[in-house]
Amino acid sequence: MGRFCSWSVLILIQVCGFCSVEASGKEWNKYGDKIAAALKSYTPCNSVHCSCHLSVLHQDLQPFKGGISEDVMAATVQRGIGTHYQIIGHKLYREHNCMFPARCSGVEHFILELIDRLPDMEMVVNVRDYPQVSNWMQQTLPAFSFSKTLDHLDIMYPAWTFWEGGPAVWPIYPTGLGRWDLMRDDLNKSASQWPWKKKESKGFFRGSRTSPERDPLILLSREDPDLVDAEYTKNQAWKSEKDTLGRPPAKEIPLADHCKYKYLFNFRGVAASFRFKHLFLCGSLVFHVGDEWQEFFYPQLKPWVHYIPVKQDLSDVRELLQFVKENDAVAKEIATKGMEFILNHLRMQDVSCYWEKLLTEFSSLLTYKPKRKDNYNQVIHRPSKTEL
Repeated sequence: MGRFCSWSVLILIQVCGFCSVEASGKEWNKYGDKIAAALKSYTPCNSVHCSCHLSVLHQDLQPFKGGISEDVMAATVQRGIGTHYQIIGHKLYREHNCMFPARCSGVEHFILELIDRLPDMEMVVNVRDYPQVSNWMQQTLPAFSFSKTLDHLDIMYPAWTFWEGGPAVWPIYPTGLGRWDLMRDDLNKSASQWPWKKKESKGFFRGSRTSPERDPLILLSREDPDLVDAEYTKNQAWKSEKDTLGRPPAKEIPLADHCKYKYLFNFRGVAASFRFKHLFLCGSLVFHVGDEWQEFFYPQLKPWVHYIPVKQDLSDVRELLQFVKENDAVAKEIATKGMEFILNHLRMQDVSCYWEKLLTEFSSLLTYKPKRKDNYNQVIHRPSKTEL
């Protein structure tokens, strides 16, 4: 591999000991400079009680620092933008209706784990795919959502899919893509079976055609299959080959088998993609398309440090794939950083910790003492389901 002195390699080595191998070819200087700049400005997270992610929590709660009145909460409940929960006397109560019961169950798992340490409070939790509080709304409502963009003021919480209620994946588990603890173990085993030197040096993607923005990658795969293997699978909305860009749908591939490839692609779905965190655990290099959608842990994942950012129109995807293929050691270092971050800072205890801090700080904003609604049923712990 060639050397790239113009990349400010001393920055790469001295700032964080990132890599001692330089990239080849002057044509890649622009990417080397991006990596060097990202590393120079990056401060690794030293997490104490999920502290890596708390800046997101504080930012989301900032609009409500003046307090949340009983009238504001009543207006939030009245709007029907989520499921209303109450915690009274260390017991959890919920309105009868939940649009997606498995998703509510995933939320309730974490709340019930903490119930003995939580004060009396109430909150509205949105389990729809899309956030509910736009920043142009006349009144900012305190609603919890798992994902949002800069155009929304929802309060982000760890998605239900950390436990259950996730989308169906192959093989289809009883509750879809859930049980983050078990998925971590499964993907770790696959990563050990597919170390970097054994992985195929090509991009890989399997997924349904949620939006046409994925089309350029599928077309590139058909044009240059040695560079990327990307195909559309069938989803519930599939009606004809038109829905898979003129070809029969490909079969689903288990997430663990994604680990065979060096470069894995993540696209948003309706909102943020649930697969994003899983891809890192393969020890593969994640190509993250677009930066509009966020989950609570995204801000600590840095482009060019933990993953390769890709323009939403994929106009740079071919060049980026060629860059990492020609600079294998650099690609491996970024992949390793991404994997280590998820392993060290997105454990189940980090998820539970974030839930506890979020609910505790949110409760302190309520300017009134909630009164239990008589028609709400108590939510109790259920035996956990076994998946994988």
